[in-house]
Amino acid sequence: MTGDSPAALVPAARGPVLLARTETGSRRQERRLVRGVQRGDAAALEELFRREWPRAYRAAYLVVHDAAAAEDIAQEAFLAAVRAIDRFDRRRPFGPWMHRIVVNRAIDVTRARSLRREVDASAAETAEAPPDPPSTPLSDDLVAALGDLTPEHRAVVVLRYLLDYTPGEIAQTLDMPRGTVNSRLRRALDHLGEVIER
Repeated sequence: MTGDSPAALVPAARGPVLLARTETGSRRQERRLVRGVQRGDAAALEELFRREWPRAYRAAYLVVHDAAAAEDIAQEAFLAAVRAIDRFDRRRPFGPWMHRIVVNRAIDVTRARSLRREVDASAAETAEAPPDPPSTPLSDDLVAALGDLTPEHRAVVVLRYLLDYTPGEIAQTLDMPRGTVNSRLRRALDHLGEVIER
């Protein structure tokens, strides 16, 4: 029994109950922080930033594939969220709202880069620096395959499989029908499968 992990000692029936309490506690903490930010509490703002930064940066990075741009996007998105915090509905989770801002900005940056590349291909080659990997490394093949997707398809894949959003949450986050999310996921996964098999 000494070799058993603590998770093996917890009865399976109690696992979801403990998880639900943790999520509820985390949700309460998030609401408290948002209320604090709405009142101008700098400590609440700092704590909310610390909680949301890693996932915001990761989402931006996985859409744009550029560490510096991802950092800028995540920071700008957080500032935009703070500026609009008075309009935020505290009954809803802050994370998905924040990720919507991040992903939309990352898509915009990717589109703008794509347009600039069409206009001046030589400048785009010199402007690209090798990206820093996100905190959890992804295979080079997967990162390259994600880079082949359109920004819209990349965004739904990142939200679904790297940030663990459900299709319904993605639809709400990106303000699109769930069918569109499912269609983009399917097309993206088909493309990723083809690229990785090569």
